[in-house]
Amino acid sequence: MKEPAQIKVLIAEDEEMLGTVLEQFLTSRGHAVTVVRDGRAALEALRRDAFDVALLDIVMPELDGLEVLRHVVDEPAPPQVIIITGNGTIETAITAIRLGAYDYLSKPYRMAEIDVLVRRAWEKRQLARQNVLLQSRLERADGVTDVITRSAPMQAVLALVERVAKSDSSVVISGEAGTGKELIARLLHRVSGRGEAGGGMVHVDCAALGDTQMEGELFGLEKGVQPGLLKRKPGAFELASGGTLFLDEVGALDIKAQGKLLRALETGSYMRHGGSQKLDVDARVVAATKTDLAAAVTNRSFRSDLYYRINTINISVPPLRERGMDIALLAEHFLRAFGGAVPPTLTPDAVAALEAYSWPGNVRELRNVIERAVLLASGGVITRNDLPLATHAPHANGADTEAQQFTLADLERRHIEAILARANWHQGRAATQLGISSKTLYRKIREYGFVRPRTG
Repeated sequence: MKEPAQIKVLIAEDEEMLGTVLEQFLTSRGHAVTVVRDGRAALEALRRDAFDVALLDIVMPELDGLEVLRHVVDEPAPPQVIIITGNGTIETAITAIRLGAYDYLSKPYRMAEIDVLVRRAWEKRQLARQNVLLQSRLERADGVTDVITRSAPMQAVLALVERVAKSDSSVVISGEAGTGKELIARLLHRVSGRGEAGGGMVHVDCAALGDTQMEGELFGLEKGVQPGLLKRKPGAFELASGGTLFLDEVGALDIKAQGKLLRALETGSYMRHGGSQKLDVDARVVAATKTDLAAAVTNRSFRSDLYYRINTINISVPPLRERGMDIALLAEHFLRAFGGAVPPTLTPDAVAALEAYSWPGNVRELRNVIERAVLLASGGVITRNDLPLATHAPHANGADTEAQQFTLADLERRHIEAILARANWHQGRAATQLGISSKTLYRKIREYGFVRPRTG
């Protein structure tokens, strides 16, 4: 497990000379050290800042080390605690361990032993923390699909991703709606190696959240800050720690949220809404936008300082109309995804219609068109007439055709009919391909009046 640049250590030791010696030694070993002289100050420091490891002397003014430990273990992400005492007993050691201490040391001790314990305690905290975060992340944050392309513009995008992936610099991915900006962000995360190191990619849809929700979504909420909030809620920055924070449609952030985001990025720290504990920013920020952020800066709807802070690297994703040779390739990919074990095929006139269409919705629209065409197709073949392209969409022969309009029931009926034919009316196999029970399929057959074709 890769260690951070510095492990943050709190030393609570009322013996001034010993505290100073410990501080100097651990600092020389590369750790970030804070020293306090009593239990009350230790508890305040632990609530104010996020420490990885705490060395607590048992006998201290105000609060003893065990009492501090009792308070600390109730926190959602507590540090690992090492209890130190000069007159320890077996009973004291057992109490400390039962309360959640990582280990227990009696004075005198060797300094090298302290360093080893600090590093091992940090490793345990990281494993525990990763387990909690992994349980909180959306599963889709880990699903990465390869980018399918043969076109030169998209190959240039992939080459740029390869060059900048290992950097920690912020990235803005720009492009029209549906071009695959999120897919590029996921590829960037995967190539960066952050996922292999234990960090995930956390997606925040800035356009889907109201202004009042954004602060809690990004930075988290302390318990009780909202009615009914009975426990602390981690924010996207916290969940993405060690990984990638993907801010989709970052231009939709209101000015106030932009200011808070900028402050977190500039200072490298933030606090949960309603809290006082500082947390470190340890996520690479990748933002996406379908709007012109430079123009938004000009009309003052987007802060110029935030724009320059996140726009270190810009990746522009080309629209599908500029990737003509990718249209048939992507269509075949979606056919395999939606067509089951034996996907339908595209006739030459269908391919020509797809390649002649302007695709205002880009790859997302192509995906939806193919998904619907699979439902409409019969006999395992998709023709031009099966393609639900937009009204007055130009076809290969230059003629305009009206898009076919079907109800959801029509689509379901045609889809079930096609799957039954493909399965030779084996209702068990057909139900499996449809993802429904045999009982439900039987009901649908009766509902739609399907009649099994005669054989022989």
